Amino acid sequence: MRSHATATSPATLDAVLRRDLAVLDHADLRRETHPVCARRGAAVSADGRPAIDFSSNDYLGLAGDRRIADATSAALEREGTGAAAARLISGTNELHEQLEAALARFKGTEAALLFASGYAANTGAIPALASRGDIIYADALNHASLIDGCRLSRAEVKIFPHLDVERLGDMLQDDAPHNGRRWIVVDAVFSMDGDLFPLDALVHLAREHGAFTYVDDAHGTAVLGASGRGSAERWNVEHDIDVNMGTLGKAIGTTGAFIAGSQPLRDWLLNRARAFVFTTAAPPALAAGTLEALRIVEAEPWRRDHLRANARAIRDGLRALGFEPTGEADGHIVPVIIREAAETARIGAALREQGLLVGAVRPPTVPLGSSRLRITASAAHTAEQIARLLDALRDLLPRRPT
Repeated sequence: MRSHATATSPATLDAVLRRDLAVLDHADLRRETHPVCARRGAAVSADGRPAIDFSSNDYLGLAGDRRIADATSAALEREGTGAAAARLISGTNELHEQLEAALARFKGTEAALLFASGYAANTGAIPALASRGDIIYADALNHASLIDGCRLSRAEVKIFPHLDVERLGDMLQDDAPHNGRRWIVVDAVFSMDGDLFPLDALVHLAREHGAFTYVDDAHGTAVLGASGRGSAERWNVEHDIDVNMGTLGKAIGTTGAFIAGSQPLRDWLLNRARAFVFTTAAPPALAAGTLEALRIVEAEPWRRDHLRANARAIRDGLRALGFEPTGEADGHIVPVIIREAAETARIGAALREQGLLVGAVRPPTVPLGSSRLRITASAAHTAEQIARLLDALRDLLPRRPT
């Protein structure tokens, strides 16, 4: 008679997981959540104490905007809390359609389709578009959601060095006899380094070699470009990108994501993107709030100007401390490379104790040996708050040789 061994019991699994967690502890790579609430501009309550947030992606200071909350609340009264099903099952709410139309106008495309998140958009859209027999060329520092979307597609994925357009061109040329579709998949703004992919060069190569372009503009949407339409506007290629992905939970201040492009693109994704087809729609009230957020983005360009000024102030202050951030001179993502994970975690915790929230980013989010503080500027930051951050960093950052 077979005995019921305990090898698969929950207690045994817990023991395995505790050992795995101990490995993370030893490498200073274990992560934990910290309570944050009561967002008002850049001011939040963290661990029950007042703090200034330099870690979020609330680039325009809209996440706590009362007007967006009021628009959401009003729609909540009318529409209720949930959409109740996927949009292809029980119908689509008019607020979702209104938001998609507004996003298409904002991005200058024929159409747009909403997704639950940027991760869902990338892992849904890429496998719906690329498949076995295709080739995807991907930047080495692409976001995890792009990496996973490419893997799920079952296409052959070829990695080119970060921002190395020349090498990308060589790879495209080498694969010229290929009969399948070819895709170039990149971030427009790289979330951990703050640098930009040259989309003008991307478009040129795609045209020259007959490839399609997929651009993740999560960190550029509503921030870059003269009108805030994003990285494609910044590089003057708005009508040349095949697939534009943008998120709503960063500069726009709500939640969710979208794919913008042609009407056939929307129709295909609506039918074949599993992350759309098999996901309950977001609450309609959130669409109402996002519509108000888009109105504010377009009506208040001063927010982008103030964001850029704050980013320059942070970068200038870091240079005075001997650190040279990567990216644009007014780039809103400001990395400070510390290298060692333990030291990065220590500085992040010390800043938090002083009421300053700064991302302490360690592997696997970034490569080994490149742990960093990820400072993000916001239009909501005041000069006094920035000065307070720089004063704290002056005391905490390791000294650089002069």
